[in-house]
Amino acid sequence: MENLNYGIIGNCRSAALVSKQGSIDWCCLPKFDSPSVFAKLLDTEKGGGFGFIVAKSYTITQSYISNTAVLVTKFSNGLDAFEVIDFMPRYHKLNGNYHSPPEFIRYIKYLSGKPEISVDYDPKLEYAKGVTSNYVKTNFIVSLNDEYAYDTLFLYTDLDKNKVKDGTPIVLSSDHYFLVGYNEKLFIPNLKFALLEFERTKVYWLNWMERTPTYNNYNEQIGRSAMTLKLLSYDKTGAVLAAATTSLPETIGEVRNWDYRFCWIRDASMVIKVMSQLGHKNIAKRYLKFIINLMPDKDEKLQIMYGISGEKKLTEETLDHLAGYKNSSPVRVGNAAYEQKQNDIYGILMDVIHQLLVNFSNDIDDGEELWTMTKGIVWVVGKHWQEPDKGIWEFRGDDQHFTFSKVLCWTAVDKALKVAKLLGKEAKIARWQLLEEVIRKNIMDNAWNDKVQAFTQAYHSEDLDASVLLMESYGFIDAKHPKYVSTVKAIERELCNDGLLYRYKNQDDFGLPSSSFTICTFWFINSLYKIGEEQKAKEQFDKLLSYSNHLGLFSEDIDFETKRLLGNFPQAYSHLALIETAINLSQVTKKEEVKHSMR
Repeated sequence: MENLNYGIIGNCRSAALVSKQGSIDWCCLPKFDSPSVFAKLLDTEKGGGFGFIVAKSYTITQSYISNTAVLVTKFSNGLDAFEVIDFMPRYHKLNGNYHSPPEFIRYIKYLSGKPEISVDYDPKLEYAKGVTSNYVKTNFIVSLNDEYAYDTLFLYTDLDKNKVKDGTPIVLSSDHYFLVGYNEKLFIPNLKFALLEFERTKVYWLNWMERTPTYNNYNEQIGRSAMTLKLLSYDKTGAVLAAATTSLPETIGEVRNWDYRFCWIRDASMVIKVMSQLGHKNIAKRYLKFIINLMPDKDEKLQIMYGISGEKKLTEETLDHLAGYKNSSPVRVGNAAYEQKQNDIYGILMDVIHQLLVNFSNDIDDGEELWTMTKGIVWVVGKHWQEPDKGIWEFRGDDQHFTFSKVLCWTAVDKALKVAKLLGKEAKIARWQLLEEVIRKNIMDNAWNDKVQAFTQAYHSEDLDASVLLMESYGFIDAKHPKYVSTVKAIERELCNDGLLYRYKNQDDFGLPSSSFTICTFWFINSLYKIGEEQKAKEQFDKLLSYSNHLGLFSEDIDFETKRLLGNFPQAYSHLALIETAINLSQVTKKEEVKHSMR
């Protein structure tokens, strides 16, 4: 079965996807959201890639070096063998800053025999617009696009550069390296330098993982998911991406293709909450700075999403010259959803602020800003909670009174009350408690449907929606409450298909959904566990984990029939929910107190 069998490498500045055959099929430089330099993922003919051609007799296997984001692809025919070690450099410098240049290294480790390879080096700059030409220079191969927009890419290697450029067969008898970077190097790299970059990067990830809690069960899956979330964070601003890609379709051949290389307040806040629980303080503090910098005025409304550098305008356009993943067009860059109103984001953000104050109360530098933000959030919620919105799933049709949005408005006030008590700000409590009670009563009166015996997608609707499963997670209702148990059962009957969940089944702006939204299945498994069906939850969880790709990575969606991964990849939503579910189903065996900054 064809699948998203890719590994991700990155350094919190950008990322690349490496196929199971060792081809880099997606990479944007110098940043996550820059135009692609390799986009074979979105067009096998035009997109451009960087791979190795070997005889059919070779077996190719792939794995991460344990507890690192360093990916190893092994080529072997029994006698002749070599490995490609892929990584983006990241480590601490002596001055305390990070070395994370816009480049990746492919270290070729010779193993045995006389392996013969042809290098397929075919960059296509600027989303493959215009023409990219390659030129062999004394120290590097430069790729140049000056037709659509001026852009360059540099390849350094100790192999014969003309043979590399032309794809001429090369017999390996020792180690070699490739360094592909956005900038021309001031000092010419060599094999020793590449090996040193590898060792430093490996040690960085080993240290990062050593500070992460260990668990009785699912420890490997939790660790891989935590590293994946880290790889989707942008150090420079603190933003967290929803995914590393654009336009991977929810269903092959359809048009639900979106650019996810942005920071959704909801997705990112959920990620930060999970990473805080794992003790990773600095990623949380950077994200708070990102949010604080976006809200200079006390009454300014938050957008639902921003560019990773804080951009507020994310104009959506299509790249019609690209065929799309498996010919699923259009390919989009930008995302028009930035203009939507989604009232749930305030509750999500308030939940994170509360979580950070609980976990890191002795080391929060922005306490006054957080209190100002808290008051501002309650003010906005008080003014707007009764208004309809687009909801968590970003319906592009008419606004509705979505149950999840209302519950998260309640959550915003509930968490603000907890923050007020933590900070000793008693003056606000009485007034905020009244608002909390009004919103709660409104939800209980309007979201419950007697006919379907469940809380429904929107007020006075009969449609079910997986997002209402989170009512318990945010403390709105107890897991054993009869109405919550009934809702879980109703969702299982109506939205569960062979253990996988629909987000909803009602028609939206693009027709009827036809694939499973992965995070919803994790939510459902958590709900089963919470209502007392622990064994069933564990069985469902193990089954869902088996649908990951060969490296334990998940995308946004899963095909109901084939279990093929679909949607943008790797998906932060899916991996944060995996961690939450795994922790619920496991037990901590060791959690070292973190005394130093964790990055």
